[in-house]
Amino acid sequence: MILLVLPDIPTEDRLLALARRGDQRAVMEIYDGYFEPIFQFLRLRVDEPALAEDLAGEVFVRFIAALRGGRAPHHSLRGWLFRVARNVLHDFYGQRRRLSESVLDEWLPAPDHEAPEARLLAALDAEGVRRALGQLSDEQQEVLILRFGQQLSLQETADVMGKGVGAIKSLQFRATERLRGLLEAG
Repeated sequence: MILLVLPDIPTEDRLLALARRGDQRAVMEIYDGYFEPIFQFLRLRVDEPALAEDLAGEVFVRFIAALRGGRAPHHSLRGWLFRVARNVLHDFYGQRRRLSESVLDEWLPAPDHEAPEARLLAALDAEGVRRALGQLSDEQQEVLILRFGQQLSLQETADVMGKGVGAIKSLQFRATERLRGLLEAG
């Protein structure tokens, strides 16, 4: 399983404030801390690792441009970066953003993971999970990736997806219920 550890919020806020003042070390720390999670988010949608890497690089080009133009976020850096990643992906593919089947196994949790969702997914046949996830809508796939794969909060997920927290809760509930039904029927 891909296990990503994002910087904590106080560290993120400190780095963002420094980066907005032009501190290049802070920009590098942001890049080092977020490149891999952004890459993995994109990799779930893109079959070629090199393309996912290029798209992740574009996210950070846009971040640096936003810093230079005075348009960088004042808070919620992770939400801003994932939203830009989503936009970069949309710019590249248009509306087509299905899960990449070649990397789905990497996203599925390892058997020793302690979260109940992870234990359920680990206990199931990976091919059955892949088929079931493929039957979810793009938004349902994305909410599951952001919430469980990237471990973003409800608010961060809402910010990335351009929805309210209530809508994300509802979307997540519908996605997990549909996934559960598909897996039980499976």
